[in-house]
Amino acid sequence: KKMVFDGEAASSLVKELRVSFSSGKTRSYEWRISQVKALLKMMAEREDEIVDALRSDLAKPPLETVVYEIGMFKNSCELVLRELKQWMTPEKAKTSITTFPSSAEIIPEPLGVVLVISAWNYPFLLSLDPVVGAIAAGNAVVLKPSEIAPASSSLLAKLLGEYLDNSSIRVVEGAVDETTALLQQKWDKIFYTGNGKVGRIVMAAAAKHLTPVVLELGGKSPTVVDSNVNLEVAARRIISGKWGCNNGQACISPDYLITTKEFAPKLVDALKTELENCFGKNPIESNDLSRIVNSNHFARLLKFLDDDKVSGKIVYGGEKDESKLRIAPTILLDVPQDSLIMSEEIFGPLLPIVT
Repeated sequence: KKMVFDGEAASSLVKELRVSFSSGKTRSYEWRISQVKALLKMMAEREDEIVDALRSDLAKPPLETVVYEIGMFKNSCELVLRELKQWMTPEKAKTSITTFPSSAEIIPEPLGVVLVISAWNYPFLLSLDPVVGAIAAGNAVVLKPSEIAPASSSLLAKLLGEYLDNSSIRVVEGAVDETTALLQQKWDKIFYTGNGKVGRIVMAAAAKHLTPVVLELGGKSPTVVDSNVNLEVAARRIISGKWGCNNGQACISPDYLITTKEFAPKLVDALKTELENCFGKNPIESNDLSRIVNSNHFARLLKFLDDDKVSGKIVYGGEKDESKLRIAPTILLDVPQDSLIMSEEIFGPLLPIVT
C-alpha cells in the first residue's frame, strides 16, 4: 500500500530539508554546480524516456519535446553554469558619511527551503526551470509535479531521485490532498505555475506564513494583426505559436486575434492555406499536433463550441474525436464579446477572430 502523504509527512519532510539547509551544504558553489551538471546529464541520458512520457501524457510530437522542453531547459542550465560565479559574488555598496569609515557589500543569500508546484502542459520545462533557479541560488527544494500529466510526474520523481542530492532536493507526487498538506507548511518561497483559481489558494496559504510567492498564471493573450503585414509570415507565426506549441495548451499561445473587418477574410484564408501546409488536409489525424490532456479539458473546450452564440461562427476546423481526445485546429470569426469563449482562457486549439 502506498504511504499516505499527509500534513505530518509534509511537516517532517520540511524539517529534514531545513536540517540539510542549515548544514550549509547547499550554499557552496561546488554543490550548486554539481546539481546543475547532474540535471544536464539526466536530460542527455534519459531523453528517450522523457519523449515517451510526454507522448503518453499529451501525444506531444518528439520534435516539440526536444525543442521546447529539453532544449529550453538545457539552455537554462548552461546559463547557470556560465553565470553562477558572478551571481554569487558580493557587490560593493555605498555607505553614508554618518557611518564613516565603514564599508558595505550586498551578499546574495539563499532563502532556505523552496516549494515548486508545477504545471501539466510543459511538465518537464515548467517543473525543472524553477527548480534549477532555486538550486542555483543555494536552496533546498521540494517539487510537486502536476498529477494531470501522470507519466511525466512519475518520471520526474524517478529521475530526480536517481540524479540529484536527495538530502536537499525531493519530489512529492499527488493531487489536491498532497498539495494542501504541502501548502500548510512554512516555506521560504513558493513557485506556482497554472491558473488563477489555484493561484489564489496558493497565495492565501503563503500569506499565513508571510512567504513570498512567484505566480506564473495564464490569461487571455490577444494577437493584433495589422492590415499591412506580410500575411504569409504572420499566418505562420500565429500557427506556430498557437498550434505548434502543445496545440494551444500553452499560457502564451495566441488566445484570440484582433483585426479589421475588411482584413479578416484575407487573414482566415492565409491561416487555412498555411494550416494545410503544416498539418495536412485532415489535421485531426496529424502526428504533429498534441492531443487534449484529459476528458475534463476536452469537455471544457466543447462547452465553448456548443455555446449558441458561437456554434455558427466556425469558419475552419471544428472536427473532434472524443476517443482520442483530439480537437482539430478551429478558427471562429466574429465571436460576440459576451460569449463564454471570450470570457475565459481558451487553452486549446480554438482561435476566435474579433473584428
